[in-house]
Amino acid sequence: FPSHHEQLKVSTTELSMAKSKTKKKKKASSSTGGLKGFGGSSSSGSSKSTAGGGGIIDRSPSALKFYDYLQRNDGGGSNLKRVGLGYFPLQIGPSSKDDIIQLRGVIALRDIPKGEPIIEIPYEMALDLGRESADPTLPATVFLQKYCAWKSSSDSVPPGDKERGDYFAMLPGYLSDDCLGSTDFFSEGALDMLQSPGVVEETKSRREMVQARYERDVRPMAEMSSNLYRWEDGSCKEGEGDTIATESHLQWASWIITSRVLTVQGAPESNTANRVLIPLIDMCNHDRDSPHILTGRAMPGGMLKVVAGADIKTGDAVNIGYGGSVEGNDRFVQDYGFLDAGGSKERGKKKTVDNGGEFVAEAYKIVARKLVGRGGRSIARVAAAAQERELDALGATSLEDDEALLASGNVVKSDERMALEYRIGMKKALAEMK
Repeated sequence: FPSHHEQLKVSTTELSMAKSKTKKKKKASSSTGGLKGFGGSSSSGSSKSTAGGGGIIDRSPSALKFYDYLQRNDGGGSNLKRVGLGYFPLQIGPSSKDDIIQLRGVIALRDIPKGEPIIEIPYEMALDLGRESADPTLPATVFLQKYCAWKSSSDSVPPGDKERGDYFAMLPGYLSDDCLGSTDFFSEGALDMLQSPGVVEETKSRREMVQARYERDVRPMAEMSSNLYRWEDGSCKEGEGDTIATESHLQWASWIITSRVLTVQGAPESNTANRVLIPLIDMCNHDRDSPHILTGRAMPGGMLKVVAGADIKTGDAVNIGYGGSVEGNDRFVQDYGFLDAGGSKERGKKKTVDNGGEFVAEAYKIVARKLVGRGGRSIARVAAAAQERELDALGATSLEDDEALLASGNVVKSDERMALEYRIGMKKALAEMK
């Protein structure tokens, strides 16, 4: 199935029963909103033992509960014999140790040869949110209702949904750094700083879709039944009993759909595709150079898999390519909440280009090629009028001025910093194409 629009051996018992330890969180000096997928910096309770690839196995209380959930539902815990959750060091700044965070992802617990399954999740364990469409707000209402039912500990929660609670607890939380990296949550000032009219217009259109869906479906249903869309963490508005999920909660749920859901083909005779949340697979981080293969069908008895496209060593991160590994940073900053700084193969390359010899990630080049009409049939071109607007907006400031502003430290808000980094990347990519 295509993705929407990623020397220590540990036994299953050791992984599930090990005592949790505390790892100190390092402060980052750059934008941290969903820097490389569904990570963020490490939480307290992760294990300090390191795997061969530099990863740190996550044995926090929430992770241990999630492992138990997998063991109960994936056919005896076969996945936990191959992989678990771990933290990996990620450099987010020039060279300072303070610019390294610990990013959570999937870690290999043993060597896995090419061609073997890395992860296998039964279709019945996944959360099928219905047919694929261009509107994420409809599946978001389904997800939000199930999430709220779990969060409120309602007696009316079906056993299957209650069982998913240990999985829901692992999802990025409401207004967490991960979701705040998406333009869906940017301030007006940060949107302006992108210097991308196309991204801004699409972001505002998505917000309008959320508002319409909330007023049409969520609010009326919540008013009809006190058991629907209850959110009991003190983040709801006064006058609504402090229990009804707000429009902002639906915005978060829509981001969960765009960032974590995979589009999976149904039964061969159906010719349909569904949006599916797949535990563990959706915790793989992004690498556009990942050789691993997503396969399976959304049908009873189906098995949803990540198959090794290359040999994997114990301790390695298991990553997959988001967006089919063909999307640019205009999509990543909207749908996922981070900027793709380059695949594992391309990051080490050194190129002499017009921008001073600096490396420019492919995710920026993809957008640049769309703007200037290059790249052949595989790259969708932007209409002439839209192209002119985008290039004019990027020309409002120079690359030199933008880099000086970034280096000054005066841009401290994470959304504004990410917007500045986006336009710098775009200008470098366009300069390289001249």
